[in-house]
Amino acid sequence: MKKRILLIEDEADLVMTVRFRLENADYEVIAAADGQEGLDRVRDGNPDLILLDLMLPKVSGFNVLKTLKADARYSKIPVIIFTARAQEADKKIGEELGADAYITKPFDADMLLAKIREFIK
Repeated sequence: MKKRILLIEDEADLVMTVRFRLENADYEVIAAADGQEGLDRVRDGNPDLILLDLMLPKVSGFNVLKTLKADARYSKIPVIIFTARAQEADKKIGEELGADAYITKPFDADMLLAKIREFIK
């Protein structure tokens, strides 16, 4: 059975690129275009891992992360922050809120896949 990855990202071109890479690596990809949709998809889709952008419409990535980590049903799902925000302060907030990893865009596809494999086998 394929492992399921939820990609919460509002840039459609990036969703297509990442989806292509992940599906070629034999993962199932669910996409959400904003933070609220991402939370809904977590509840409906039972993902094995979440790739989470920070700058999202409706609900910010930090608020999505905070909501997930505060809920025992979802707190164990690994979350990789996947963002263009490279400031140390953002990384620190992500870490404090429970993110498992922090990858900045532009990204190295092989590094992204290696990080995903680290969390889901």
